[in-house]
Amino acid sequence: MRARILVVDDQVDMAETLVESLGDRGYDVTGCGSSSEASMRLESEQVDVLVTDLRMPHFDGMGLLALSRRLSPERPVIIMTAYGAIESAVDAIRQGAFHYLTKPFAIDELVIFLERALEQTRVRREAASLRAVLSPPSGAFGNLVAANAGMREVFDVARRVASASTPILVLGETGTGKTLLARGIHAAGIRAGMPFVAVNCAALPDSLLESELFGHAKGAFTGATSARAGLLVEADGGTLLLDEIGEMSPALQGKLLHVIESGVVRPLGVNKERPVDVRILAATHRDLRARALEGAFRQDLLYRLDVVTIEIPALRHRREDIPLLVDRLLVDAKGKHPLSPVDHFARDAMERLLEYSWPGNVRELAHAIERVVLLGRHSEACASDLPPSVQSERPSDGPGILDTTVLPIREVQRRYAAWALERLGGHKTQTAEMLGVDLKTLGKWLRAE
Repeated sequence: MRARILVVDDQVDMAETLVESLGDRGYDVTGCGSSSEASMRLESEQVDVLVTDLRMPHFDGMGLLALSRRLSPERPVIIMTAYGAIESAVDAIRQGAFHYLTKPFAIDELVIFLERALEQTRVRREAASLRAVLSPPSGAFGNLVAANAGMREVFDVARRVASASTPILVLGETGTGKTLLARGIHAAGIRAGMPFVAVNCAALPDSLLESELFGHAKGAFTGATSARAGLLVEADGGTLLLDEIGEMSPALQGKLLHVIESGVVRPLGVNKERPVDVRILAATHRDLRARALEGAFRQDLLYRLDVVTIEIPALRHRREDIPLLVDRLLVDAKGKHPLSPVDHFARDAMERLLEYSWPGNVRELAHAIERVVLLGRHSEACASDLPPSVQSERPSDGPGILDTTVLPIREVQRRYAAWALERLGGHKTQTAEMLGVDLKTLGKWLRAE
C-alpha cells in the first residue's frame, strides 16, 4: 500500500508542486491550501505523514502539529518554514515534529525525510507486533518482554511453577530482574491476593536481619522497645522473597531451614512457636553450590531451596531483547516525565545501546533510558544523549567476542568466557560470578560444548 501524505501550504503553487512531485515518486498525496481543510482531513482520513507549512493565517503549522499528535501520536510531522522562522521550527521539533525543512528545498531532500519518517513508523509498528507476540501472555508477567530463547524459557518455567508452593531459587547477576520475576510468580499463583514481602539479606547486619525475619518480643534485646511480628509472619499466606540470600550467615540459614521444614517460627525472646504458611522465593547473584563447597552456605538449605531453579541470563547474553526493553522502558520513563519531548531513539543511539556491555543489566539500561528522557531536548534521542559510560565504551572492550553475525553461539560463549577468565587472573569462581553462570556452565563454555 502506498504511503499517504498530506501536504498543507497556503501558497497554492507550492502545494500543487509538492503534490505533483511526490505523486511522481509513488506517494499517495493530498494537498490542502488551508489549515482548516487540513484539520478536517486529519480527523476523517488516514494520513501516514503530515507535511505542513509553519506560517499560515488563522490556524498555523504548530496548531496542526498539536492536532496531529492528539489524533495520532505516532504520526510523523515534517515542518516547512522560511529562513527567518527557523527558531519557531526548532520549537516545533521540541513539540514533537519529526523534522523541518527551510524553503526553498529540493524535492529529493523532502523525500529523504519522508522515507526516514515512514521507516520509523514501520519499525514502531513491527515492535508493537513483536511485543504482542513475545510478551508473556499472563498479566502477572506483563512488565517482562523477551525475544531471546533463554528468557522465553524463563517465563515458561515461571508460569508453570507459579501456582505451586515449593521454594524457588532465582539466579542472575545484579540488575537482571530477579525481584520483578519473583513478583510475577507471586502474582500469577494462588497466593496472589496475599502479601508479597521482600527483604535484601545483604543490606542488613545479621542481628537486624534476624529480628526482621523472625520478629522479637518487647525487651528481647537492647533497643527492642516494642514487639515485632517479623517478615515471616507478615508474609503468612503469601510469599517471602529473600533477595541476595547468598549473603545470609550460616547461623541464620539454620533458623530459616527450620522454618521451611517445620512451618513454625519463634520470635526472639518468645518461648512459643507460631505456625506460618509462607512460600519462600530466594534470589542471588552468587553460585550457591560453590559457596556450599567453600562452607559459606549450608548444603541442606540449598537442597531445600533448589527444588526449582530459574536462571535469568545477563543482558549482554540476550542483546536481541534490548530493542524491546528500550521500547518498554521508554514508555515507563515517559510516564514519570510526561513533559519530555523524547519519544524515540535514533539509529546511532540504538547501535550504541546494542554494543554496550551493560554490566548493570536491565537496571542500568532503565536508568540510562530515564536519564535520556529527563535531559533530552528533542523527540529523537541521539548517541550523544546517552550516559557518558555508554558513549565511551567501544566494542573493542570485548575483542570481537560478541560478533554473533559471523560466529556460532558456542564459539562466542567460548571467547567471552576465555576473555573474562584472563581478565580475572584465571580464577574460575570469580569468572563464573561475573558472567552470572555456575562453574559447570563456565566449563562447558570454555570447552565450547
